[in-house]
Amino acid sequence: KCNLNFYVYILYSTSFNKTYVGQTNNIKNRLHSHNNGKVRSTKAYTPWDLIHYEIFASRAEAMKKE
Repeated sequence: KCNLNFYVYILYSTSFNKTYVGQTNNIKNRLHSHNNGKVRSTKAYTPWDLIHYEIFASRAEAMKKE
């Protein structure tokens, strides 16, 4: 079993005054995806800033928090 962390994160779009909550196991790549229009639900509201995240030991825990 590998030691992956899972993250629940909150993004904020200053341009549109919107927040978005998601979960991932690679927060840096996920933020990049959001800001490069690769996430359908957020691409209209770029750019996004990461304003908060929490770390979890399992995807199940992260999904419950999300």
